[in-house]
Parts: sequence; structure tokens; C-alpha cells
Amino acid sequence: MSQLEISSYSASREAQVKLVDFFALLSRATKRVLLLDYDGTLAPFTADRDHASPYPSAPRLLDSISTRTHTRVAIVTGRRASDVTKLLGVKNMEVWGCHGLSRLHPDGRYELPDLGEEALRRISEVNDLLSREGLYDLLEFKPAATAVHWRGMEADANRLGRTVERVWSQLSSHKGLQLLKFNGGMEIRVAARNKGDAVRTILAETGAGSATAYLGDDLTDEDAFAALQGYGLGVLVREEYHSTLADVWIRPPEQLVSFLRDWIAACGSEG
Repeated sequence: MSQLEISSYSASREAQVKLVDFFALLSRATKRVLLLDYDGTLAPFTADRDHASPYPSAPRLLDSISTRTHTRVAIVTGRRASDVTKLLGVKNMEVWGCHGLSRLHPDGRYELPDLGEEALRRISEVNDLLSREGLYDLLEFKPAATAVHWRGMEADANRLGRTVERVWSQLSSHKGLQLLKFNGGMEIRVAARNKGDAVRTILAETGAGSATAYLGDDLTDEDAFAALQGYGLGVLVREEYHSTLADVWIRPPEQLVSFLRDWIAACGSEG
């Protein structure tokens, strides 16, 4: 396994030990699971969300991990699942979209729970109010949520955030809804599932004894880190450190690529 040149936080003795112990476990594990967020983790943030390409070597490495190391690889993202498969360009990838609400299986099967008429009515009300505030061009419509994106418009971020909060306060009911902040925007969503629920489902399906890691960068990934505590390795992937439940911190893209290569090497394959 190559030596990760880990940033100041992960260079702590405790983090180094966790990394060494995890890769040692990975090398002898019979069940392996690699879970990753997309935006900010596998791909740099961009104002043009429709062309948020992954870091150049990431798709190849993920494909190698999935096909050559007996690892279950899944993307857990706030995006629609179908968006990620197009951007990543890797076939037969498992994707949990909309923060774990929807699920795209490697064989193409798609799952989305029945949210009920009342939840859908509330999201329709959200869309109405946000559009009346002049935010229509900034909206991303999801099966059970609407997100307002302002990446690339940082000078207007505070104003836009206050507008979304005003819309939140105007809703006829907050029951079953959640106001969610993320890097570059805010989202009003049906509070049915989060990324932590996706991690817990995957852990239950995989069974005890798996070597599991989750890589993420944003506040929405903290639910996943929390769900993984005691069951695997949480990896914060960011240029700058923030308070987190993750076990270690690495910077993209170089240290992300090194981590993926080390995964392949620990499993006995060349990256």
C-alpha cells in the first residue's frame, strides 16, 4: 500500500492508526463496501451542475474497485440517481439518490417509496412559493424535494438563503418536511430518509464483518458518518477541514486518488 500524504488533521497519530488498521482489515476481508458522495467528493464543485465531471482518474479506479476487488461500490448523493450515472460514466453502478430516498440498482432496477399525496402536495406548494420569489431558474426539481442552487453566485448567497427561509416560514405546514443546507444552496425536502439510512440499509444487507468506508465532504454526509461509527471508516474529503464525525480527513483530488489506489492495492490488485 502506498503512503498517503495526509493533511495536518489526518496526520495525527490517531488518524494514522485508523488508516493503517482499516487497510489491514481491508486486505483480509471477505466482504468490502466502498460508499462515496458525488459532488465535492468524486467531482469538484461547479456552477454548471449538468457538467460536473468527476476527477479524471476516479471513474477508472471505481470501475477497477468494483470489478476486480470483490467490493460493493455505491454512490450516495443528493442528486437524482440517473444524473450520477450519466456524469460518472461507469456502467452498472449502484446509486442512492436524493440523499438515500431513491435507489438505482446495478441491474437498472429503480426504487422510490410511495410518499403519499400529502407530501407531494407540500412539495408542489414549495415550488409555487419559490417560483413566486423569482427563484425558478435556480431550482432543481427532485422526486421529493426542491433545491435552490447558488454556486457561482456567492455574492447573493445570503440574500437567497434568507429568501428560502422566508418561503419555509410561509408554508402551510412543516409536518414531514425538512429544510436542509448544503454547500452552495438549500433544499426543502420530504424528511423520509437521509444518507445515514442508506448506509444502515447497506450495512444490514452486507452483514457483519465487512470492511466498509464512506467518503463525503458536506454537512449532509454527517448522517452517513454517524451511521458508520463503530462499523467502518468515515473519510472527510475537503480542501479545508470542518468539524466532523469522520475518522480521517483527506484533500481532493490527489489524496482521494491515492486512497482509491490504496484500496485496490490492499485487495491485491494493481490500480
